[in-house]
Amino acid sequence: MDALTDKEIRSSFVNCTKGDAARMRLPLDFAELPWPKLDFLGWVDPGAPLRAHLVVSRPDGPVGVTLRVPAAGRTSVTKSSMCQICLTSHAASGVTLLAAPLAGPRGREGNTIGQYLCADLACPLYVRGVRQPKLRAGRHEESLSLEEQVARMTGNLDAFVNRILAG
Repeated sequence: MDALTDKEIRSSFVNCTKGDAARMRLPLDFAELPWPKLDFLGWVDPGAPLRAHLVVSRPDGPVGVTLRVPAAGRTSVTKSSMCQICLTSHAASGVTLLAAPLAGPRGREGNTIGQYLCADLACPLYVRGVRQPKLRAGRHEESLSLEEQVARMTGNLDAFVNRILAG
């Protein structure tokens, strides 16, 4: 992913108001992000821990979506679970159901789509082995190459974002 500016990130959001995008806080380590190792940018808002954000590169420019994080203790994940984007297994607290308001009129009516994702939204780092989940079995050994695993992850994420955009 190419490095993005604060302005590019804030103007990319499709399922929140301009005011919400202006108020969101960027990741605390924004200046040190490993852009070449990121296929998308994902973070939990440091100023609003029940909000998370994803920004993906698309042919027509970046697209950002805001997500709701469940309150502590309100997740239905059992002892371990798998992220539906990168297929990394985590202990119960490492995967969470994030809900995205749909873009457009249906989102303004309160309709959402949910997906189980890595709670820290660091899927690209898990796929590349840069970060390890706390669960010992975290990443299963696969016969797919790294490029194929990245393509699968970005395909899963694109499908999720497309469902949000279809709102």
